[in-house]
Amino acid sequence: MLRMTVAQLGAWVALLWPVLLIKCVPLDCQDEQSCPSISQEKLLDRVIQHAELIYRVSEESCTFFEEMFVPFPLRLQRNQAGYACITKALPIPSSKSEIQQISDQWLLHSVLMLVRSWIGPLVYLQTTLERYDNAPDLLLNKTKWLSEKLLSLEQGVLVLITKMLNEGMVSTMYTDPTLVQYDMQLDMLESIMRDYTLFNCFKKDAHKMETFLKLLKCRQTDKYNCA
Repeated sequence: MLRMTVAQLGAWVALLWPVLLIKCVPLDCQDEQSCPSISQEKLLDRVIQHAELIYRVSEESCTFFEEMFVPFPLRLQRNQAGYACITKALPIPSSKSEIQQISDQWLLHSVLMLVRSWIGPLVYLQTTLERYDNAPDLLLNKTKWLSEKLLSLEQGVLVLITKMLNEGMVSTMYTDPTLVQYDMQLDMLESIMRDYTLFNCFKKDAHKMETFLKLLKCRQTDKYNCA
């Protein structure tokens, strides 16, 4: 098992500490009635801020996990067969041309699908990290923070769907067992590689969420010049 020295861990704490100090403006929206004073524009800005922070923390956490637990020769194996991202089968646009062509409605629903697909796996990551030898509290706390902020982001997106698309509130229930059931009997290296894949895939999907929301914002302000 690879382990960080105290100096290396200290360096990572110093790197991540500024993010720990960032106070994300709370969405404070369980439904449209609970935030009547928040305009659609301000709500979208807050949702984008949440998505930006989630992506930033996911990127740093993924790198932290990689440096601490993943042997260097294995770092290129995360995209090989057997390590496919759990959201691969979702009907989410991937190419730039596809993203540009989809409607505002599909942008928001794509974000919602991605958010809900990761609620269970992030809970799993919190559990499995506790099995690691010397897993730092910083990484555990980051994973818990991501899980909590993802739930907050879900609520914000649901209210946006109501405000922007005039749709009723979509059920918050999401229970696809194929995304949250994992074999807990893997050996340590297999478990590390599976968790490494989850961190990487979540980072990619968090970036998609941020990109889709920013495109939606652009369309609200400069519809004909959104790249």
